Amino acid sequence: MAKPRPEPFRVHVPGADLADLRERLMRWRRAADFGNDDWRYGLNGDFLARLVEHWLDRYDWRAHELRMNELDHFRVRLDDVPIHFVLRRGRGPAPIPLVLTHGWPWTFWDFRHVIGPLADPEAHGGDPEDAFDVVVPSLPGFVFSSPLERTGVGFARTAALWDRLMREVLGYTRYAAQGGDWGALVTAAIGHLGADHVIGVHESMGGFLDLDYAAIPWEECSPEERDWPERVARKTSAITSHMAVHTHDPQTLAFALEDSPVGLAAWIVERRRAWSDCDGDVERRFSLDDLITTVSLYWHTRTIGTSLRFYWESMGPARWQPVRDVSPAVPVPSAFAILPEDNVLVPRRVAERHANVQQWTILPRGGHFGPAEEPELIVEDVRRFFRTLRGR
Repeated sequence: MAKPRPEPFRVHVPGADLADLRERLMRWRRAADFGNDDWRYGLNGDFLARLVEHWLDRYDWRAHELRMNELDHFRVRLDDVPIHFVLRRGRGPAPIPLVLTHGWPWTFWDFRHVIGPLADPEAHGGDPEDAFDVVVPSLPGFVFSSPLERTGVGFARTAALWDRLMREVLGYTRYAAQGGDWGALVTAAIGHLGADHVIGVHESMGGFLDLDYAAIPWEECSPEERDWPERVARKTSAITSHMAVHTHDPQTLAFALEDSPVGLAAWIVERRRAWSDCDGDVERRFSLDDLITTVSLYWHTRTIGTSLRFYWESMGPARWQPVRDVSPAVPVPSAFAILPEDNVLVPRRVAERHANVQQWTILPRGGHFGPAEEPELIVEDVRRFFRTLRGR
């Protein structure tokens, strides 16, 4: 069988699609929104109106497209699944191949601030000994990994695809993995699959393959973790609604969001605010341009529907099942960078039953979108972990 060959890819949205988007934005019909200054009912209407005005009058997609194309993009097809990825070769004596995996509502672009420092540490004030070959794929059915036209692709299947991408397509015999949100579970599944060829895994959210997140034994919290149950309880209301609809009837929501860019923005931006470490002010973390670029990537690629289905696929019949009889489920060296305002927090004692925990860092700040919110903290934690595995 011929080895799958990646083809160079360039980000380009046709002018007709940009014109269609503009027309839809100009015809936006605003819903009534009263008594919602504190966002208690969801996204605030005045904020959304300001975002749409910025989108129409000041936002320049082509400028962001140009920045994306400063990276080397590729596409390849594996098991009839289109895969887009960015590749940045490391500059150093022995770069470690490292695959970075995003979540929802992230995109590959959320890693843009960590790609350079990880691949070329010397150019960013670091040690060239810490260099990585950085591979950043888009999850199947997300953005440029499209169109996805087959079912059954959740995080477990994605881990197997990434393993093929790294070893079969890119030719690495050993590699490492890092991720957050769904990317954390993909990363954990890679660590379960490949004890013989996976150097180690690093997660910016605790993704544990065989953990019941609804029944975390909080009595096992250390003194340093004593307020975690309260933190998680505060976040529960911010994650309940999307988990319910994405898991049970994602296609119904997809029809609405596919037809309205403003509706899509509302659904995504509310999560970027609620899940980041911004104390209710999303622009402390993400500019309006940042938010619109994330929404635009989903809009222009028409992938919001397949991104929502990733939940159904991951938690339905295609959910993770162990393929190796190992304990813990992730036996490779594992590191966790704990973002204090993340949606998921798991006590270290619990984590150690599910993964081979070698590094555990409670970061001073940061929310769910770690590489986008706190790129310097994430870069340093990744470097420090793999420095130990390099024998330094």
